[in-house]
Parts: sequence; structure tokens; C-alpha cells
Amino acid sequence: MGKAKGVKEMNQTEMKKIAAEVRKNIVRMTCAAQSGHPGGSLSAVEILVSLYFNEMKINEENVNDVCRDKFVLSKGHASPVLYSVLKEKGFISQEDLMTFRKIDSEIQGHPNMSIKGVDMSTGSLGQGLSCAVGMALSYKIHHQDFRVYALVGDGESEEGQIWEAAMAAAHYKLDNLVAILDFNGLQIDGKITDVMNPTPFDTKFKAFGWNVIEVDGHDYDQLEAAYATARECKGKPTLILAHTVKGKGVSFMENKANWHGVAPKPEEAEAAIKELEDQING
Repeated sequence: MGKAKGVKEMNQTEMKKIAAEVRKNIVRMTCAAQSGHPGGSLSAVEILVSLYFNEMKINEENVNDVCRDKFVLSKGHASPVLYSVLKEKGFISQEDLMTFRKIDSEIQGHPNMSIKGVDMSTGSLGQGLSCAVGMALSYKIHHQDFRVYALVGDGESEEGQIWEAAMAAAHYKLDNLVAILDFNGLQIDGKITDVMNPTPFDTKFKAFGWNVIEVDGHDYDQLEAAYATARECKGKPTLILAHTVKGKGVSFMENKANWHGVAPKPEEAEAAIKELEDQING
């Protein structure tokens, strides 16, 4: 099978510019709401940009189709990264984006399927991967050549339902399912290894019958190579174990657990946006 395409294939310079805009909007949204989860949203930017612009078959023409490539944000609290990417795809306006977590806004704190481009309402940790398994199984049953991608949190993987879903995916040989594990090592209460150690992810998923690929989650070449390898793998689902940095791109947020669920103050947001702009312009 050839490489899947979005609206158009992006080169790395274009994707880096999109990633910077996504990060700026994550900061803007959480600052305006004075709530939300910036840290784990910033860590997943390259993963979603590469998925939506170079991997999944999703565009303005098919976004409302029941049958197409699907994405499930299992770590639903990282909704700012999904909303910001959907804005870059043209599915959400900048004006609507800035209503994040406001009363009567559809841009809620967790993804809701009422929003164009959101394929599953998520938020209860552990459940999203099960939804992705169901989607992939449905495509198999109906002999439909579409793929399902799910972004799973490393702290979320302390939930037993993640492992039940992993077992089911392998049992049904769902080679059309790719889980990407955002392995930034931190959750709201600190290091994942201190809270409830779910590692080692590679050997555990292999023991459950998965194909496992380990990458730098901020490296587009490695991500795209992993997606390509996953497409060639037959008879088992694939886990992409993506090593990432919590708060990536904003120096004072990087590798800080306290930025998991704390919004930046206006002066912090201004400094973060300037830093992100300097990264592109410098």
C-alpha cells in the first residue's frame, strides 16, 4: 500500500511552521480560559501535525464521511492540541478556538464529536483506545481499507482498560490500528514511574502481541518512517512508542509536571508566544 495523503503532502519546513502555530494556539487557548492542559498538549504537536498533514486521509471533502481514516485522542485532556491542528486544517475557526472551555462553547475541555473533524468524544482516561479498537474492527468486518490512529498517554496507561484494549486488538489481528504512546514521563502528580510505574512499554506491548516501533516523537522523519512501517505490518496492531518532552517548545514549561494542568498567566503566555515565534524567525 502506498503512502496515505492528507489534503497535500507537507515538507518539514511547512510542518514546523504549522507546529509553531499549533503551539501558540495551545498557549493562547489555555491562557484565555485560565484552565486546561498545556503540558501534554505541547508534547504531542509533531505527532498530530504529521498525522493530519502527511499520513491520514482526511480533508474538507471527506471530513464528514463515516468511512475514512480516523483519529482518537484517548488522552482527551490534551484537547488543545487536537483543536489547534483542526484549526490549521480549516475545520475550526480562530474565533471559535478562543472560546475554549467557555460556557455554551462547543470547544469543550475534552473533545466532542459535535466539532467537525473530532472522531470520538473522549476524556475518561483509558477508554479511547477501546473506541479505536472498535473502529478498526468495524473496518475489518466490512472489508474497508481505512486506518485508525489513537494517541495514548503514558500516565493514562496506568488504566487497566488500556491493557484490555491492547489484548483485544492483538486477538483480532487489527493491523489497521496504530496506537501512538506519548511517552513524556510525567503526569499530574509527577513522574509516571513514581505514581504507578507502567513501564517498560515496549516489552509489555510486545507480550500482548503488538508490533512496537520506538521513535523520537518530535522528529518528523522518524514518525513518518514509523507510520510507513506500521502500514507494512500484517496480522497485528502497531504501537509507536514516541519519546516526547512535556511542554515542548516553551522552555519554562519543558519537563515540568506542574504544567500538566495549569494555564499560563497573560505575561507567561506572552513570553511563550514570543519564544515560539523566535524559534521560527531565528
